[in-house]
Amino acid sequence: MHRIRIHKEGRVIILSLLALLCVLNIVLWWLLDHTNPLLIVNLCISVLAFCYFLYFFRIPKRLITINDPALVISPADGKVVVIEPVEENEFLHEKRLQVSIFMSLISVHANWYPVSGTVKYVCHHKGRHQAAYLPKSSEENEHSSVGILSEGGTLLLMKQIAGALAQRIVTYAKAEKECKINEQLGFIKFGSRVDLFLPLDTELYVKVGDKVVGNETIIARLNE
Repeated sequence: MHRIRIHKEGRVIILSLLALLCVLNIVLWWLLDHTNPLLIVNLCISVLAFCYFLYFFRIPKRLITINDPALVISPADGKVVVIEPVEENEFLHEKRLQVSIFMSLISVHANWYPVSGTVKYVCHHKGRHQAAYLPKSSEENEHSSVGILSEGGTLLLMKQIAGALAQRIVTYAKAEKECKINEQLGFIKFGSRVDLFLPLDTELYVKVGDKVVGNETIIARLNE
């Protein structure tokens, strides 16, 4: 059974929200007649809002053990929305297989490293905040790109992409640092998407429409 915790990226937000909701309910309690139904309505909305933020910033403890370094693990929870060959011109500069995972407002929003290896490239790009499921969001939306050289010698690229509601992308990756599966790469606050750019000869284990679990679902095998 997985143990659920609150992600460190959400602790300040949750405490601030709790303080705000407490003040709001206390003020309404003093201003309104105690029989006013608005007090109950506001209290219910406050409880639901607080519970949602607790749920959103949950971080299950997930550990995966694999003996094949060529396996690619899903970096995020969500649904596979794109699998197609594209030209990747930011870091790899060649045609790659793009695998995109869309995270809804109820998905775990932590991101994990898809492979073990060495981080070779990290870059944050400012941009728009259109819906993350749109094809153009990969290039036009605010995003962070992380290039990784796998233990088997394969270069791959992962993008954390902001959605219409996501206002902050957190990336822990540092260039020239070693990375391991089971380690978190970052966190995206609210609806968003993750793109992986894999070699064209990669053997995929997922298809469009499949639901995947971050740091659990094996999505591909590199031809190393």
